[in-house]
Amino acid sequence: MENETINDSMEGLLADYDVKRIKQGDILKGKVIDVNDKEVSVNINYAFDGLITKEELTYDDTNPLDVVKKDDELDVYVISPNDGEGYVLLSRVRALEVTEKENIKSAFENEEIISVKVKEVVKGGVVAYYGGIRVFIPGSQISRERVELETVVGKVLEVKIIELDFRNRKVVASRRVIEEKEYEKNKKEAWAKVKSGEKRSGVVTRIAKFGAFVDIGGIEGLIHLNDLSWERVHKAEDVVNVGDKVEVFVGEVDRDRERLALVLKDVEKEPWKVHGDSIKDGEIFDGTVTRLASFGAFVEVLPGVEGLVHISEITDENITKPADVLKTGQKVKVKVLNVDRENKKLSLSIKDADEKSKEYLQYNDQEEGISLGELFKDFKFE
Repeated sequence: MENETINDSMEGLLADYDVKRIKQGDILKGKVIDVNDKEVSVNINYAFDGLITKEELTYDDTNPLDVVKKDDELDVYVISPNDGEGYVLLSRVRALEVTEKENIKSAFENEEIISVKVKEVVKGGVVAYYGGIRVFIPGSQISRERVELETVVGKVLEVKIIELDFRNRKVVASRRVIEEKEYEKNKKEAWAKVKSGEKRSGVVTRIAKFGAFVDIGGIEGLIHLNDLSWERVHKAEDVVNVGDKVEVFVGEVDRDRERLALVLKDVEKEPWKVHGDSIKDGEIFDGTVTRLASFGAFVEVLPGVEGLVHISEITDENITKPADVLKTGQKVKVKVLNVDRENKKLSLSIKDADEKSKEYLQYNDQEEGISLGELFKDFKFE
């Protein structure tokens, strides 16, 4: 009887207020008027204030004082228009479920970015939450780079929804699609700015048989083996390793095919620039055979400077190919026949250098047995 009296008085109060009736399931705008550690009182512009219990405030057991404060505005879900004690029973979490679903649906349809918090690693990826909505991020969609899944647990990630099926509770997101778009944008800008001849800082990303790839800030270029050093390089690992920070010069730029040639060797230390003026016709060098061809042998006489010994200049003997008497890596004496500084070419002779050596030895043989005292016996020192 007492409850009936209360209900009757409420009905009368509502009639006096001339307000639109509310019903279970409605989502209203509310303003916090009081908070304690058990519940939150909310003004919903209705005849009665609303009440949100601790359990209906958040998805976890958080103290209401840590969630909201007086005058905060929030969406609320009507659980019951009358709790029997003069309050409208409300839920924040149920309102969030509705609005969060609407937000995710809108983000999916409009390809918008949302933020989710990663909770745990599961088979095939990680589970994150957008409020109270479970979101699965496959391992392949965490990043465009290789990432250990454990390192993202507890982090807030910006993602895009790539699959959505609320009926089957399937919400799939990707961080990678965002990174790919940003990468392509940065790459396009980088290709527009890069210029041949400029010096850039970069990081070695890959090693190949023919050279090393370097990222110079959004785009990747190749340093061919020949451009790693002025000296002969047999494998890139002899000069650089993945992760090395390097200073490179930009060579040929092919924007249409997105190909970039880079040079690691310092142009100021180009061997011909360093040694070219010191090489004279007729000079004898101790050299090393670097390559053999059908027409002759290439011999390095100074670091990075090599010349050609034509097959006719190897020996006076009749040979069909340089490999008959020479091998790569062999040490030989050579004589400079001609210096072409403009085209950076040397003509060398092994047989002429050998003849000069024989003349020197012959002279020593003739003087064999003569002491220094005998040679200078008629010389008077003053």
